Amino acid sequence: MSIKVSNLTKYYGDYLAVDDISFEVKKGEILGFLGPNGAGKTTTMKIITTYLPPTSGKVEVDGIDVEENSLEVRKRLGYLPELNPLYYDMTVTDYLDYVAALDGIPKSQIKTKRDEMIRVCGLEPMRKKDIGTLSKGYKQRVGLAQAMINNPDVLILDEPTSGLDPNQIIEIRNLIKKLGREKTVILSTHILSEVQATCNRVIIINKGKIVADGTTEELQAKSKGESIVTLEVKNNCDRNSLATSLKELRNVNKVEFVRDTGESFIFNIYGQKGVDLREAVSGCVISKGATLLSMQAKQSSLEDIFRELTK
Repeated sequence: MSIKVSNLTKYYGDYLAVDDISFEVKKGEILGFLGPNGAGKTTTMKIITTYLPPTSGKVEVDGIDVEENSLEVRKRLGYLPELNPLYYDMTVTDYLDYVAALDGIPKSQIKTKRDEMIRVCGLEPMRKKDIGTLSKGYKQRVGLAQAMINNPDVLILDEPTSGLDPNQIIEIRNLIKKLGREKTVILSTHILSEVQATCNRVIIINKGKIVADGTTEELQAKSKGESIVTLEVKNNCDRNSLATSLKELRNVNKVEFVRDTGESFIFNIYGQKGVDLREAVSGCVISKGATLLSMQAKQSSLEDIFRELTK
């Protein structure tokens, strides 16, 4: 099962939301679909899930055109939109029974499927409660359960961990990774650490266009970002004098004071890409009579790359 997007364009009146984008997601792949607000992520996902027609271009799910045969596409999809499609006056069990029936699950199998989703999504304590009385985290779990209840081949998840606590996020992350072994998954989120922990490929979209596509390692290799050294020195020195000397080092672009811990000063030192600043930085610290406590070179993070491509 795969998703193929070809030259997809979407206008809202005169506003161009998606600008001639193409990509493919294959079975067993978890794609992190990233971009700032208004970049075109949700519009693209709504077109893939047949909620919106494209202005031009083509989208296929398992070779089926989403415009020509939307019903067949929907049978293969599980979708968690950004705004959770819940009925607050229904209990969790009643709602999941209702969704299962809509998905065409045989009546004899509905209870088994529903109970499996309640177990997988950690909803057992809430199964008899009205959805409207649940916390945001539990409502999100109900939304995940409805997206997965028909065991779809393709999962489209828009902000699936929104409102969850750290333990719940780890549980859902592990669930998505498990599902991704046998399904095609598109995951959209603003939590970039979630993408690094969960996805094996990333697409970044900005102003309707794809600006990056690859693994996080590939994006880091292509990034124009600076080399970064995090420096910690004992606070037995003149902080401003040290910062001034660090700024004067060759290949250093910027020195940022991070914080005073009470016992030490912490700096971030930014230099030209590909340049290892550690030897020069350590020599500078020693020459100023400061005590070096730690120094760590860092690669550009996904957050750095995201900001670089979408600022």
